[in-house]
Amino acid sequence: MLTPHAFRLTQGADLKLAMLDYVKAHQIQAGSLLSTVGCLSVAVIRLANESETITLEGPLEVLSLTGTLTPEHVHLHISVADANGAVYGGHLVEGSIVSYTAEVCLAAYENLTFTREFDEKTGFTELCVKPR
Repeated sequence: MLTPHAFRLTQGADLKLAMLDYVKAHQIQAGSLLSTVGCLSVAVIRLANESETITLEGPLEVLSLTGTLTPEHVHLHISVADANGAVYGGHLVEGSIVSYTAEVCLAAYENLTFTREFDEKTGFTELCVKPR
């Protein structure tokens, strides 16, 4: 069973931390993002090489934001466009700040629990899916 959620973040919110706060406040045990529409004044993105981050100054339009949501961690990937239409993307990092608004729609999976456990093969905490 899916339970839909929708909310709006306002100017100054840290996009990643606000998502995690929402998941915790609503006791979402397993979820994923459906859509996010909005803009950022700053975006901090970890690139595909797993160690380097870039910081982009706005205005930036959120083109896509996807991810899995657990009570301890939100794993989010973002694509943003700058004022010239150049697109950047990668792993969303704390410090990415909403400039005007961010409209968020997500789904909670009532029959599942998501956790993250360290995987020696990847060196990261990876998603573990369990029935609830």
